Amino acid sequence: MADRVLITPPEPKPTSSAMRRALRRASDGVALDVTEAAVLLHARGDDLEQLLAAAAKVRDAHLADQGRSGIVTYSSSVFIPLTKLCRDRCHYCTFVTVPGKLHSMYLERDEVLEIARAGAAAGCKEALFTLGDRPEERWPQAREWLDARGYDSTLDYLRACAIAVLEETGLLPHLNPGVMSWEEQQRLKPVAASMGMMLETTATRLWSEKGGPHYGSPDKEPAVRLRVLDDAGRVGVPFTTGILLGIGETLTERAESLHAIRQRARQFRHIQEIIVQNFRAKPDTAMRDTPDADLHDLAATVAVGRLLMPPGVSVQAPPNLVGDEHALLLRAGIDDWGGVSPVTPDHVNPERPWPAVDELRALTAEAGFELRERLAVYPKYVKAAEKWLDIRIDPHISALADADGLANESAPVVGHRWQEPDGGLETTGRADLNTSIDTEGRTSDRRGDFDSVYGDWDILKTQVPSAERLDTDVREGLRLAENYPGALLEPEHASAAMALLTADGAALETMAKLADDLRADVVGDDITYVVNRNINFSNVCYVGCRFCAFAQRERDADAFRLSVEEVAARAVEAAEAGATEVCMQGGIDPKLPVSYYADIVRAIKAAVPDMHVHAFSPMEIVSAASKAGVSVEEWLTELRDAGLGSIPGTAAEILDDEVRWVLTKGKLPAQTWIDVVSTAHRLGIQSSSTMMYGHVDHPGHWLGHFRVLGRIAVETGGFTEFVGLPFVHHNAPIYLAGVARPGPTMRDNRAVHAFARLALNGRIDNVQCSWVKLGDEGTAQVLRGGANDIGGTLMEETISRMAGSEHGSSRTTAELDHLASLAGRPSRQRTTTYGRTLVAG
Repeated sequence: MADRVLITPPEPKPTSSAMRRALRRASDGVALDVTEAAVLLHARGDDLEQLLAAAAKVRDAHLADQGRSGIVTYSSSVFIPLTKLCRDRCHYCTFVTVPGKLHSMYLERDEVLEIARAGAAAGCKEALFTLGDRPEERWPQAREWLDARGYDSTLDYLRACAIAVLEETGLLPHLNPGVMSWEEQQRLKPVAASMGMMLETTATRLWSEKGGPHYGSPDKEPAVRLRVLDDAGRVGVPFTTGILLGIGETLTERAESLHAIRQRARQFRHIQEIIVQNFRAKPDTAMRDTPDADLHDLAATVAVGRLLMPPGVSVQAPPNLVGDEHALLLRAGIDDWGGVSPVTPDHVNPERPWPAVDELRALTAEAGFELRERLAVYPKYVKAAEKWLDIRIDPHISALADADGLANESAPVVGHRWQEPDGGLETTGRADLNTSIDTEGRTSDRRGDFDSVYGDWDILKTQVPSAERLDTDVREGLRLAENYPGALLEPEHASAAMALLTADGAALETMAKLADDLRADVVGDDITYVVNRNINFSNVCYVGCRFCAFAQRERDADAFRLSVEEVAARAVEAAEAGATEVCMQGGIDPKLPVSYYADIVRAIKAAVPDMHVHAFSPMEIVSAASKAGVSVEEWLTELRDAGLGSIPGTAAEILDDEVRWVLTKGKLPAQTWIDVVSTAHRLGIQSSSTMMYGHVDHPGHWLGHFRVLGRIAVETGGFTEFVGLPFVHHNAPIYLAGVARPGPTMRDNRAVHAFARLALNGRIDNVQCSWVKLGDEGTAQVLRGGANDIGGTLMEETISRMAGSEHGSSRTTAELDHLASLAGRPSRQRTTTYGRTLVAG
């Protein structure tokens, strides 16, 4: 006998005074907290009418804000059930089945295209891919099906089908594959106009307790689904989500779910719509006897959802699940009917046919609105394509979009090649920024979209981690530093390690002396440097790193992009000036072709065969690999074969996601950084390692970061050096917004570099300090406390200078020799990988 499904626990009704207060605040446009939202979900009768009126007023303001007053939208779509297998076991679902009931585990590619072609012939513009979560992880038959056709996963097959639909039919894919990682969303973004996943509920008990509707379904854990919403925002995917009401949640839990969506919509601005969907019981499911969600309950939830969501987020209710109450839902504040198909059924609710579009248009008109067709991606994202849409999907969307970003209903729906624009990449923008930054400075202290690209600053301020109070033991720390320095990274010595990282006064001086003695034993007295040139090939970027003052919008005055030929020419100039290395990094520029990275490496090696190419951060590598649709290993192998010598271990910042998601909106997670660097080392590509500190972090984060670097070093042996990167705050957005502190103190700088020398002993031999960030005196102090390297001549440096560094962007070898002399030690030139050169220092 099946386990009894959990029922909604009793919840007291609010008092009449609580209802009056909540309604008054809703009518006044005041932000509602969870308690007030839950009160309003109880509204019925006259209270419900007041709630609907308040929500309709907010809906009308939202439409005016979006430039489409009086317009309610829908999407003409086909539903493509790519597979009805799933690893989850939701107790209300009839979409999912088992292998024995299927003639094939997945739709074949030709079957997918047959559905899409029928949709195109009927004038549809959206291909809504619906499928179960990762069926190959539960069903061997699914794994065998994919293997037989050469696909590593369901998501790989989904990506291939989306490209086929784009090229052969012209429909725009909207992908609903369930739970996706940051990397998987990066990989799918170039083939999708939008993506989606219903949050459903944040009530963990409905997942964790036996008998709950999501019990036994790993992908329905609320924390996992919230992470998907966060990652979609970080990747910059126009995203659809929503809640499912009536599955056993309390009204407070429902309000909490809406608030969770609201927070992410404000923080990342990527939620294009929320779906408020009412539960409908289905036969042959464990929840077959659960009552359907009441439509007045649905209307109240729609209204509260509208009141909570910020402008720019549409509210949708499926028109086939509301009976004859379409007018009620319009009064409640919806502004979208969702996907409506003239070709395919609603595969999730097959017993509920779609209304005809003409019928829906008439119902909408009766309520005083005009019905307009939209695309799978909402107009505000169409009109801001450079930030939100991959350059390969954008032409497909533009072909079907009207000037207002809605659908051009007369546009022919035909396939187009899914490819990057033809033609080479030309140098554009302020290409002389590498030199003029020192003479003319930057045009403005911040980029033009400062208030939107980084997310909501007020929410961010609440997420800054606080330092933990730890017992410290300076004496034990110094004992370990002298006798067993590498043991400082062991968990049992955390207190001793923290004592050193926070040391000051005599303890700091003693630690610095121990670090410097150890430096002399490990690498000798020579202070080394490389003669190199930095080449930043583009500063156009929309990732939203809040510490970065380098990134610009394409239309900003300081934006630039270099052609392959220009990059090679700068490498030739560097060689003529005696450089043995070029160091190349750039923004995650959406207009860079996937071939660009390997092309510039080949061009440099063709022009200067002996030049060492040290290039591409882990963020650039994973982004380009995702864009190309290949693994990081494949991408790095191509770059290595093109002539890439090593990679910078930048984009690490602090390898703790608690800090990373405050520092950056969209950068790669810590584990992804680890995976990319470890893969590079395994392929014989060495890297530096870095830590940027002094912003929203604390010494506990530094210790965790050093432990990660130490573990990788032991496993791969691929790090050439550790580079401490003090946060330069002057023009950093996160500082200008009042979130970060103004960089590290000199005590912090000395402690970090000395601790690195001690704790990384036996793992990473070289400790480098940045003269660009520290200045001459700061560099000399750090060199007297364990560091042995001062980086390079650079010849040009834009990233730190854009952030406000005041220590220049280029040094001659004579100037670096003088800098070393300030520390009282000899200097010499080295190679990128710390070999000796034939040139005397």
